[in-house]
Amino acid sequence: MAFDAPTMLTLTVALAVAAALYLAVEWRNVRESPLLFWSAGFATIAIGSTLALLRGSGLILIGIWFANGLLVTAHWLFLLGVARFTEARFSRAWYLIFVAWLAMLLLPEGPLWSRVMLFTNSMLVALVTLKASALLRPHGRSLSVGAVQLRYVLLMHGLFYAAKAMTAVIPGTLIDLSAFRGLIIQVSLVEGAMALMLIALSMTGTVRWRREKRIERLAARDPLTALYNRRALEARADNLLKETSPARPGALLLIDIDNFKQANDLHGHLAGDRLLIALGEMLRALLPERALTARLGGDEFVILMGDASTERVVALGDTLRQRFNHMASQAFATPQAVTLSIGATLFDRPPASLAALIEQGDAALYQSKRGGRNSTRVDDRTGGESRPTG
Repeated sequence: MAFDAPTMLTLTVALAVAAALYLAVEWRNVRESPLLFWSAGFATIAIGSTLALLRGSGLILIGIWFANGLLVTAHWLFLLGVARFTEARFSRAWYLIFVAWLAMLLLPEGPLWSRVMLFTNSMLVALVTLKASALLRPHGRSLSVGAVQLRYVLLMHGLFYAAKAMTAVIPGTLIDLSAFRGLIIQVSLVEGAMALMLIALSMTGTVRWRREKRIERLAARDPLTALYNRRALEARADNLLKETSPARPGALLLIDIDNFKQANDLHGHLAGDRLLIALGEMLRALLPERALTARLGGDEFVILMGDASTERVVALGDTLRQRFNHMASQAFATPQAVTLSIGATLFDRPPASLAALIEQGDAALYQSKRGGRNSTRVDDRTGGESRPTG
């Protein structure tokens, strides 16, 4: 197959249509708005490349000016998609790109027409593409491999168009847009086809990775309180438990809401949800450094601490109980006060498992409830023995 201009444009149309359809299907499945903008961009390239074939029939306005304008528009849509993906905003001055392109209609015919048209088109594409690449600058670990790849593909694509623009100002360079004559035009057709494939693949990987991360986060969180669930706690507890030693004891606090059913029965399940949400917010606000918190289920919560002591555990438990009791008494009147019972286990060696540690905390919690509720019971297992306090 000869790599002449009509052949390369036909290949570009086929690739652009395939990319547009693929990204549209991805958007329909995941409903990520960047995919819709990127799909529209590839569809615009397909239309523009089809119109570019008409310049051989003498339709210069449609085949060159309008077709290249669609190329600028397509890259603008890529930029909008990247802006949606990164949740970034950019100056409205960027819309002047279209004003600059409309001004090309005023360009008089002559020997410099192809050069000025090539320079302007290439610089506008380069500016938009490099801006999109800049929006994808890494922020810590927030970008996926696909997003980093997309950033560099756009960067190289933008630099190519900047270099392409520079060739228009080099004296003696053959540039004839109407007949696709000139080495830089032929190279540009090949680069465009290759860039289409790389950009489309990178765009898909970018959104798919973020969607998978979002699903992963949702799977690790309790949907009501946004705290970790039990599975997520177990996955993250190992490092904290392994660091436990006599010099750095750990502690597990098991927290249960007293008379929770009364609040539900008297004020409805929305009242119960509000209590759970409020407790979750308090746990996040009071959580010490090197600590994890999670909702185990129902009205039962847990805190896993490092560098703990009986005094720190009791102080944390008392503060938590006082704040929650005050909130609950103000919001929901019940025959018996809605309070917190806390059972804590203090340990100085890594436990057999988190489940075994929770069982110990459950025993301390039972003692707290049996002793009248609204209290903190600490089972101090440091030093090889159990010493209940609280």
